[in-house]
Amino acid sequence: MVLSAGSEPRRITIHDVARSAGVSRQTVSRALNGKDDIEGSTKQRVLDAALELGYRPSRFARGLVRQDTTTIGLVIPDLLNPFFTEVAASALEAARARGWHVVVYDTADRAAEEIGTLQVIGTQVDAVVGYFSCSEDELDRFTRGMPIVLIGREHRMARFSSIRIDGEAGVHAAVAHLVAGGHTRIGMLDHDGRAEPSVRRDWFTAAATAHGIDPGLVVGAAQSADGGGAGLTALLAAHPEVTAVFTFNDIVAIGALREARRIGRSVPRDLAVIGFDGLQLGALVEPPLTSVALDTRRLGALAIEQVGRLLTGVDPLGADDLVVRAELRPGGSA
Repeated sequence: MVLSAGSEPRRITIHDVARSAGVSRQTVSRALNGKDDIEGSTKQRVLDAALELGYRPSRFARGLVRQDTTTIGLVIPDLLNPFFTEVAASALEAARARGWHVVVYDTADRAAEEIGTLQVIGTQVDAVVGYFSCSEDELDRFTRGMPIVLIGREHRMARFSSIRIDGEAGVHAAVAHLVAGGHTRIGMLDHDGRAEPSVRRDWFTAAATAHGIDPGLVVGAAQSADGGGAGLTALLAAHPEVTAVFTFNDIVAIGALREARRIGRSVPRDLAVIGFDGLQLGALVEPPLTSVALDTRRLGALAIEQVGRLLTGVDPLGADDLVVRAELRPGGSA
């Protein structure tokens, strides 16, 4: 027997067995693996529920007995962006500590590549961690019940989990820092590939408004150093009075720094620049980049910790424990 989502069947999971038997996921895991620390009647109820539902242990569950390799699918939109490389490195380190393998999929930030990845990922891995722009219905359809941990995105389906990025306080601190430095015309280089303004723009708008600063000095920029340079050119052409700029991420900020130098603007004397992400690369540019910084090491480690809990039936981390907050990291660029 299988549960279905639309016309596509999905594998019965340990969560389904737990609900049917009226026990926790951890109890199901202990019963199915022959542990002694469980009451006989409870164990039998779990086994009966698993038989009735047609539950087949995942590759991971079989590995608990047969020592098979546990494989995690890590989905990244752009490995050329050092932020995602840092997150991937931290996830790989955390998985390696558990003796797990990680298969990395780069979707090139394209919807078609993302769907193509989902079409093959279900037969290759035991759980999925990463960044997705597609709907949860599509995720559910292609992953057939396996644990999913989304990074930087809220979830609604109960079997999914999310790691939330909270940069609101950090962006407010960035704008306050610029205002304290005497800047009253502050622009932003936002992500140009979004149909709607990014949440980082929302944070910027709220912070600028709180300080009585015009929040409308915004242009889109491609997510690359070249995009940052072109974005700064467009911003200054539209708003030549701008003396400071906040960018969607550090790569765009580094491109803006390079373009400022090319046109003869000294940073931070003539133009202050603040990025978002806190990349290690930011410390290597001149001047060192001021950034609203995330702990990428914690981000990757949290994702692996949560997927491990979901795989083994241990109670997953709650929403309050799955937040990575960004903080202003001073540098020389602002």
